[in-house]
Amino acid sequence: ASAVAAGLLAAVMTVPLVGCGMGSLSGGLFGAGTPKPEAANVSNDSLLSAAKSNEDGSPQDIAAYAQACPQFLVWPSAQITTAYEPGRDGDGLAIMHRGEITQTARECRVSAGEVSVKYGFSGRVLLGPKGAAGQVTIPVNVFATDSAKQRVADDFLTVTVDVSPDKPIGYFSTVQTVTLKVPEGTRPADLKVYVAFDKAG
Repeated sequence: ASAVAAGLLAAVMTVPLVGCGMGSLSGGLFGAGTPKPEAANVSNDSLLSAAKSNEDGSPQDIAAYAQACPQFLVWPSAQITTAYEPGRDGDGLAIMHRGEITQTARECRVSAGEVSVKYGFSGRVLLGPKGAAGQVTIPVNVFATDSAKQRVADDFLTVTVDVSPDKPIGYFSTVQTVTLKVPEGTRPADLKVYVAFDKAG
């Protein structure tokens, strides 16, 4: 592993590891470890720019969206994912790469009986001490729940970045659209859309 990648990772390796990823990355390279407020502009360029600069973006008018738009949230236990060498889970020196979702955004269009949600998320991937130069692909799960917390939609996709010892951090952004049924007697805001790194990542 390169000294550059190992040095960059040293700032975060002292934080306790939980499950297959880290529960928090306060301070250090990745910042606060919680997603930034949603940005109003849902585009790959705006999300990628926000991820690179670590800015919060332009807050949405929450009052206007409260009744008309489902929330778009990062699943709390799946905002960060860490890949280790086989058989060495939890060993900071065996990390191949680590990913984090840092920014989210969404906009909605409501029509009779349904709501169309254009959502976006962005983040970064850090090359670990045991990582190799090349493409890193991480699976992501996006799903929607209704007011009873039952899943009503699922989508599976991947994010891919290029990393190398001289460029140990890669950034990604994705924008997608999902159309959800709004049952009679409920509001679009009763629905929620979540994004999570797949545990297989």
